[in-house]
Amino acid sequence: MRAVVQRVSRAAVRVEGQVVGEIGPGLLVLLGVAPGDGEREAAWMADKLAALRIFEDAEGKMNRSVTDEGGGLLVVSQFTLYGDAKKGNRPSFTGAAPPEPASALYERVCALLRQKRLPVAQGVFRAMMSVELTNEGPVTILLETPAPPGGAPTA
Repeated sequence: MRAVVQRVSRAAVRVEGQVVGEIGPGLLVLLGVAPGDGEREAAWMADKLAALRIFEDAEGKMNRSVTDEGGGLLVVSQFTLYGDAKKGNRPSFTGAAPPEPASALYERVCALLRQKRLPVAQGVFRAMMSVELTNEGPVTILLETPAPPGGAPTA
């Protein structure tokens, strides 16, 4: 699993001109799922997102998490995070999981975040979306789940 995480003062996602998810201060998470990702990766990502210390404390150091701040998360599925443009100019997306397992794991990450009592807004899986945000800092972090022992993803 891969995620692009942005610290925001606000973020919203629209489908066909209608807002389907929005947050105030918190994290915008663009989330991609790889073939072979499973519960282990979903749990790792949810734990990391909830605990990632990218909000400033009273001394101006990044020591606070979205949980500490009482912020929300806007999680948007983004298979293009697995785009590969090493050859030619048109990216290949064979590194992204097929829609059915990707959708299930995207929903699982959101459910795990909600179990941590975090407010979670979502985009619409497989929809053409417009994402609006105000990135604070700017702070943008790339996350990728670690490979399991032995190197092969788990299902």
